[in-house]
Order: sequence, then C-alpha cells, then structure tokens
Amino acid sequence: MSDISAKTVAELRKRTGVGIMECKKALRESEGDIENAIDLLRKRGAQLAAKKADRATNQGWIGSYVHSNGKIGVIVEVLCETDFVGKNEQFQILIKDIAMHIAAMAPQALTSDDLDPQLVAREREVYIEQVKDKPENIRGNIVEGKLRKFYSEVCLMDQAFIKDDKKSIQQVVTDAIATIGENIQVTRFHRIQIGG
Repeated sequence: MSDISAKTVAELRKRTGVGIMECKKALRESEGDIENAIDLLRKRGAQLAAKKADRATNQGWIGSYVHSNGKIGVIVEVLCETDFVGKNEQFQILIKDIAMHIAAMAPQALTSDDLDPQLVAREREVYIEQVKDKPENIRGNIVEGKLRKFYSEVCLMDQAFIKDDKKSIQQVVTDAIATIGENIQVTRFHRIQIGG
C-alpha cells in the first residue's frame, strides 16, 4: 500500500512519537493498519534498544517530583549519551513520568538485582510453602512465577507504568530509546514520604 494519507502518518506519529519516515515505513509494511504499525515500531524499538545497550551513558538529568499534597517527593537519575538529549523535551517528559510513577507506586528497588537477597530468599520460602501440595514437577515454575509477580510489584523497572499499565517501566524506557535514538538508563532514585 503506497498511498498512506498524511493524516494516518500524523496519527501514528502522535501516538508513538516516532519520526515521520519511520511511521511511513511502518504503515507501508502494515498496509495502513495503525495498530500493526505500532507493534512493528515497538519491535524495532526493542531491537534498537538492544543494539544501543552497550553505549556509554555519561550525560543525563536528575529529575524530581513533589506530590501536590507536599507529603511525597522523588528524585531520579536518568542517563543518556549526549547533553543534547539530556535537555530534549521528550527526555524531560520521560523523567517526569518516571518520577511521578515512583511517587505513586513506591518501588523498593530499581531491579530485582538491587533487592536485599534475604528478602528474596524469604519470599521464595513463603512461595515454596504455598505450593508444597502441588505436583512436584510444577512447583518450581509456580514459585518462579510468583517471584516474577513479586518483582513486578516492588522493582521499578518491572512495575506496570501508571499511565499505561500494558507497559512496564522498562518498556517505556525501551520505547523512548527507539524514539529518541540514544541509550537511556534509569540508574537510581530516592523516594521520601512524610510519616512513611
């Protein structure tokens, strides 16, 4: 399908933030189907993110968010490759969204690797106890599934994004890498809550 309307391209660009040429290419490949084009762009974004993962992130921005009631505050460090991107509006919006997410969801760690090993061991023991009456050949899978669910509740990068619960924070970052074109890393955060 070579006759893609400018309106369709504009709609895809608005929904994804990807450049016009990439939107046109995805729409041609998906024969004008916007949802399929979005899926194509997301797959390309994941591939692009994997290619850029080893690139140094020596620039970035420290963003903050204070909730309207003044009782929750967040500071988050997000790194990128260049100072130009660090000041980019899309990058700044990403940081603000992540900081707001941290305020709302109160993650305990950035990734599962950052969790206290004793906490993970304690959770694992609880799950092992919960499945002791299940057939032995499926217990391990059930325990691992419960651990993944636990990680999705307490680890920032695994949590469902508050603005779009179909995506994890990691997917939001991956999508931003595809859109912005540089490696992006959330490296640390701190959340403060009065009385918490």
